[in-house]
Amino acid sequence: MDIENNFKFPQYLSELNVYHGNMADLIPENDFQLYELASPLFTDYAEKQRLIKVPFNATLTKVNDGLPDFPDGTVLVKTFFYYQDVQKPELGKRIIESRILQKNNSVWNVGTYLWNETQTDATFIESGYNTSVNWIDVEGKPQVIAYHVPNSRECAACHQSDKEIIPIGPKLRNLNRDVIVDGISKNQLIHFQHLGLIDGFNIDEIDNLPAYSNPDISLEERGRAYLDINCAHCHRDDGLADDVDLNFDYDVPFVETSISSSKDKISNQFSTGKMPLIGTSIIDKEGLELLKNYIDSL
Repeated sequence: MDIENNFKFPQYLSELNVYHGNMADLIPENDFQLYELASPLFTDYAEKQRLIKVPFNATLTKVNDGLPDFPDGTVLVKTFFYYQDVQKPELGKRIIESRILQKNNSVWNVGTYLWNETQTDATFIESGYNTSVNWIDVEGKPQVIAYHVPNSRECAACHQSDKEIIPIGPKLRNLNRDVIVDGISKNQLIHFQHLGLIDGFNIDEIDNLPAYSNPDISLEERGRAYLDINCAHCHRDDGLADDVDLNFDYDVPFVETSISSSKDKISNQFSTGKMPLIGTSIIDKEGLELLKNYIDSL
């Protein structure tokens, strides 16, 4: 796994100047920009805030529908938290961790910060951490899970491509969606172009990764999108599971996958919680139902 030997994350998240004011409010500094994904990775029903910082006078550069070319100095921040009550977010939240990807000398470096109980700062850790989380879900039901903060090796395992660390979520097709900015709906890629975060190109050249949570989209599109974001980081030609004859990248034509001949195995792996291999401790009930329906349709 390629790493930059001289790179070192600071001890505290506050030293990265990601947030201003009360850190628990998660208000980003001006040089960090919020972004959203059409289809997000499932992580034990945790809420996530995603931020990107691009160096001054630098931009992301389109390559294809997948990951753009990120300039050195780019920082990606993903913060995981739970509302005390999903139906009543005003009651507050518990922030668990912030994961950092920072690119230096053409190499992505991965760091994890564990938030303290007072929610005033987070400390860099490499060994992982387990904690119990209680919250009330969207149906008003009390929930409790044994949340796992991954160690550095686990992070690198999912984020590897040809033994190099790369981001997973911010592919252009996953960023190509409408977002609300100052009360106005805008295409996110066009918004980024206006901000100077990404180079100019016709967004019609970019495909859209469907939102797998949208019931108005076809079952096949939703199923493929779910597999793309939750499984394809390992199940692809250059991923951790490249020795398995399954490629779940959304841009791989369906006829080139062997999913139809592996229906029972895939369903069993998800039903028993064996997959995804890393990043979850409970089964995604809605995701499992979607995959079962999709697989049964093949």
